Amino acid sequence: MSRGVFITFEGSEGCGKSTQLHRLAERLRESGRVVVTTREPGGTELGEEIRHLLQFSKKGHGMSSETELLLFTASRAELTRQIVRPALEAGQIVLADRYLDSTTVYQGVARRLDAADVAAVNTFAVGECRPDLTLVFDLDAATAFRRVTERPGAPDRMESQPPQFYEDVRRGYLALAGREPARVKIVDAAPAPDEVEHAVLTVLESELRGLFSK
Repeated sequence: MSRGVFITFEGSEGCGKSTQLHRLAERLRESGRVVVTTREPGGTELGEEIRHLLQFSKKGHGMSSETELLLFTASRAELTRQIVRPALEAGQIVLADRYLDSTTVYQGVARRLDAADVAAVNTFAVGECRPDLTLVFDLDAATAFRRVTERPGAPDRMESQPPQFYEDVRRGYLALAGREPARVKIVDAAPAPDEVEHAVLTVLESELRGLFSK
């Protein structure tokens, strides 16, 4: 059996990537493909506990950037071994709402941790399990910040970062796409969801022909 396909969805808070992931998953399932969806942090029982600590628990406020890095990658290590790798080995399609690039950008760029250290921790967490294609949903920082603040309910710890953090995240993703243009594709996240979905499908048709056929 051939290896499955691994597609990751990246971008700042408020960029709409989760909506597009679920739209794509539905389309693929309608075409007869077996699809596994994941989110980070989380996706496993242990990962969901880490997610709560990172995003919602009062105990997580004020944690150091180094601790944040290690918690995110601990969740990812568990997700990779329990969910992602087995699904790919079974020939399934994995759609991931964030993966290692989030750590490269959020902790390596926005938190200003040493890029080599972040890369080493990332590699330890995921090994050779790397995405075939990464979609970065690009949105200007002001719009992203506005979308998050207008959502119902209180923002989580990551969503509550100041506007400059959003600027740094966007800059980090654009730089990543510049370094790895074969894997990382930019999708304009500013238009309406239907237009963004059309752009996603255009990228997939270009980069992963046959994705919608069994």
